Amino acid sequence: MGSYLGDPLLFLIDTVFGLYIIAVMLRFILQMVRADFYNPISQFLVQITQPVLRPLRRVVPGFAGVDISSVVLMILLQAAALALMSLVAYGQVNPIYVLARTPVELVGLVFTVYIVAIIVMAVISWINPDRYNPVQTLLYSMTEPLMRPFRQIIPPIGGIDLSPLAAIIAIQVLKMLLMRPLNSAVPPII
Repeated sequence: MGSYLGDPLLFLIDTVFGLYIIAVMLRFILQMVRADFYNPISQFLVQITQPVLRPLRRVVPGFAGVDISSVVLMILLQAAALALMSLVAYGQVNPIYVLARTPVELVGLVFTVYIVAIIVMAVISWINPDRYNPVQTLLYSMTEPLMRPFRQIIPPIGGIDLSPLAAIIAIQVLKMLLMRPLNSAVPPII
């Protein structure tokens, strides 16, 4: 398909699938950290993901407290997005590429979600440090397991908490070290 229609279509596929994958990923992460599911944002995530997860849970049960159906849904959605984008861009789908690229994309997205969550948490703490803010309570639940070791190593200096900066740097370094070999292991698209 020509780039005139192809580029907007690729953008729409990437955006729609990406936003839904992020919603499923956030629901999964919040379940893993046992966040408050009475929080309005948690309720929003449950309501938009439940129609797809409910039938999938009948086929894919959880295991040891881990919602395997959410992981399967993220994999299926990412594979579908890559296949559709490949079909639009190249007119064909390479299943080996889609299967190899799907976990790489999801791992990269996990890193990005945590980096954004830490940045948003830090900005909210500067602007409106309200401990009862629904966004802040969820972000705290999500990021605290990761932030705790950094807070133990780096105490606040002059009232400023530098542990989010250290955590972001560490996540970015880990992402660089992990994503390069993963990206190089993926075969070419065609």
